[in-house]
Amino acid sequence: MKTLVEVLVSREQLFDLMYSSMRKAVTAIPQDVREALQRSMRRETSAMGRLHLETSLQNFRISETEDGLVCTDTGWPYYYVVMGDNVQIEGGGSQIRRMAEEAVRRCSREAKLRVTMVHPISRAVNDLNVGYYFPRVEIRFSAEQDGIKVVAVPKGGGSDIFGSFFRMLLAADGMPGALKFVLDCFHDSTFSGKTCPPNIIGIGIGGTPDLCMTIAKEACILRAVGSRHPDMEIAKLELELLDAFNEMGIGPMGSGGVAAAMDVHIEVAATHTAALGVAFNAQCMIGRRAVATLESDGRIRLEDVVDWKYR
Repeated sequence: MKTLVEVLVSREQLFDLMYSSMRKAVTAIPQDVREALQRSMRRETSAMGRLHLETSLQNFRISETEDGLVCTDTGWPYYYVVMGDNVQIEGGGSQIRRMAEEAVRRCSREAKLRVTMVHPISRAVNDLNVGYYFPRVEIRFSAEQDGIKVVAVPKGGGSDIFGSFFRMLLAADGMPGALKFVLDCFHDSTFSGKTCPPNIIGIGIGGTPDLCMTIAKEACILRAVGSRHPDMEIAKLELELLDAFNEMGIGPMGSGGVAAAMDVHIEVAATHTAALGVAFNAQCMIGRRAVATLESDGRIRLEDVVDWKYR
């Protein structure tokens, strides 16, 4: 068995991981998403749809060149942290949450995150996007991870507001009922371009209501475009739904055409014998995410693709 060298992560290093990943996520779209948008533009049959995609890609290039925001709606701040068994955090594990909050505050002060988070009842603006439960921080421990990795995802408002659905079906509804539900969800969420298509769609099947929604969200924001589920039957269903969504005539930004979805990612969870939970979550066309990994020499490496252990 491999012997891991203990890694002590300082508060400063932890802050840098949180800050650098979020800052990159809001100023540059991932390469897999960019390539998917370019493929969508090439296959789009609608002139208006092609213009939407061409203009969006041009705006993204300008934003990245000038260190601007790829979208002014920076939405909800999420962090996903993967820690190896050899990691020790200076000041204890509670510093993960604290440094996430400090990183979000700094990004907000620097106008890299728009201050969008408010109290749901009073509508009072939160402390630079820091409030109850946010920034959202999810932590996974992995024996395969050497050191620590932080994934930042600023999830846009429109894709969650208009692209989040859950229904607890009965086992008797079966897959026909589940498929009808997700097809209706896609149609409703993309009407008039509400979720900024072409979208990455995450679908959760099974589990409890909260778990079903969680795996649907993780599927759309953490899996790379073009990745397939290891179960061949589920992978086949992903591609069938991708074709079905793009045959609805919705097109980019709901303007008509054949490129309304970049990909479909399905995750499943064990469930009660009487139940069939189904969740739908959309990610907008920019698919923002960035990964920051602490190297053995103390430097931080930034990349696009996430290695998140879902199952």
